[in-house]
Amino acid sequence: MNNAHDDPNAPSSTADAWLEDLMAADAAAQRDAYIDDAGFTARVVEALPAPAALPAWRKPIVAALWAAAAVALALAMPSLVADVMREAHRLLSAQPFSLAGVGIVLAALVALAWGAAAWSLDERG
Repeated sequence: MNNAHDDPNAPSSTADAWLEDLMAADAAAQRDAYIDDAGFTARVVEALPAPAALPAWRKPIVAALWAAAAVALALAMPSLVADVMREAHRLLSAQPFSLAGVGIVLAALVALAWGAAAWSLDERG
């Protein structure tokens, strides 16, 4: 009698087991088809140059430049900054505060900070 595990094309008892059987059969076929390269691949990989790394000082300098630009903008337009702060105070002082509202605002600020950190620490950036 033929067992389902002997024949990879035979139906299996579970819905997803046919895929597992097919993958196992493919892996066995690929294992038999391996061609020894006598260490050629390892020598090629060892001969490759090291990946270019960004200098460690780059990100702190970029952050410092953005901070300096923000300070310069605030100093260049003191009346605008004062007006924005005054309007923000007026809007915030007119709103009723609740613990849930403060929690939502804090959660939004944390999400914004984490997103900005993830974006700025991205290796491609």
